[in-house]
Amino acid sequence: MPSSTTFSLSRNQPSREHPTHERLSAEQLRQLAALIKQWGRELGFQQVGITDTDLNDHESHLTNWLDKGYHGEMGFMAKHGTKRTRPEELEPGTQRVISVRMDYLPAEVESAKVLGQPNRAYVSRYALGRDYHKLMRKRQRLVDAVAVHNGIAQDLNDNIEMIELGEMEDDQEVIADAQNALVELAKKAAAKELEALLNGEADSNDTFLEVHSGAGGTESCDWASMLARMYLRWSEKAGYKIEMQSETPGEEAGIKSVTYKISGQNAYGWLKSESGVHRLVRISPFDSAAKRHTSFCSVWVYPVVDDNIDIEVKPADIRIDTYRSSGAGGQHVNTTDSAVRITHHPTGIVVTSSEKSQHQNRDIAMKALKSRLYQMELDRRNSAINEAHENKGDAGWGNQIRSYVLQPYQMVKDLRTGHETSDTKGVLDGDLDAFMAATLAQDVSGKTRAEASDLD
Repeated sequence: MPSSTTFSLSRNQPSREHPTHERLSAEQLRQLAALIKQWGRELGFQQVGITDTDLNDHESHLTNWLDKGYHGEMGFMAKHGTKRTRPEELEPGTQRVISVRMDYLPAEVESAKVLGQPNRAYVSRYALGRDYHKLMRKRQRLVDAVAVHNGIAQDLNDNIEMIELGEMEDDQEVIADAQNALVELAKKAAAKELEALLNGEADSNDTFLEVHSGAGGTESCDWASMLARMYLRWSEKAGYKIEMQSETPGEEAGIKSVTYKISGQNAYGWLKSESGVHRLVRISPFDSAAKRHTSFCSVWVYPVVDDNIDIEVKPADIRIDTYRSSGAGGQHVNTTDSAVRITHHPTGIVVTSSEKSQHQNRDIAMKALKSRLYQMELDRRNSAINEAHENKGDAGWGNQIRSYVLQPYQMVKDLRTGHETSDTKGVLDGDLDAFMAATLAQDVSGKTRAEASDLD
């Protein structure tokens, strides 16, 4: 079955390049319509249609279609009710509606021929081949990137001209303002250059982040809670949505493990560099003798699998266990076995979820398992990532990616890139951008861990 979507042309949003509808002649409107259809075909759509806003004759057909439940799981079809057939209510000022269609199956494949027979049917996997939703999102990201590039170039030229004008008129204030603007522009360009490095297959996806305590007992559990807080602070600063999937508290303090789902553009792309073992050196608050302790935690980061990525999990390969999740106690104590643990036998992967609903937990845990399996596939394809995960190993000596020293001196150092800072408080409060940037840049440059270590 093909899929389609619609866009509206509104009089409230006139273009700077093209006159509004009132200023166009009939011939100009015809030419504009032809251009729109051409653009649609260039984007890969099979059909592009343009109509006015009078859709009353079609409203009963839509209502009947929705009443019979033909929209299935596509709840968005019924979200706006009759507004789908009343564009002016959905977007005031709308004068034309553009409808585009993309076939899930190309015309030349054998299964598509079945669709041409009225007495037969073919049920295709959703968005088999190209999905126009993904196409449009990708196109929009490219459009935004080009717009940013052009904007930076224009601002650069404008400020250079302002400096030249200021020098001609000996206006030091104008010169100073333009120079300050250039400094800020350089920072913006550097940030966008770094963002451009996030071009991996799954970099734009949401991500799962796991923190596990390692060698060090209670001290390690406390370190795990500190790391979890660090990533929560970083995610909040980035404007990402955070959902706790599961948590296992420590016996005396801290946590043994915790899993978060972090949602937002490029969440996985940024956080993937954090996978590995993190080492802490400090005076332990749990040691009455006030001795220095070393503890370890491992961090796992893997992308949330997109709905269009098909990951097969055979029922025979998994074991699903239910258990009673820990709670606050009292009236809030969990009295049912709602928490879910899924074990994948071929890989040994174990995922858990401990929300209130067992059905919800099964769904969350299965998505987490698929994401872990997808990460393994990405690792297989990417030797650099694969090497990083192999080097991670157990949470103990010899496998660290980053060292955090709080006593006798203050230092956080990434052992892959050599990047370091004495601002330990800032790092533990979520200031991780510089470390992530250094790792991304190293991946692009092709430097090995050994080469980075030579920088010391």
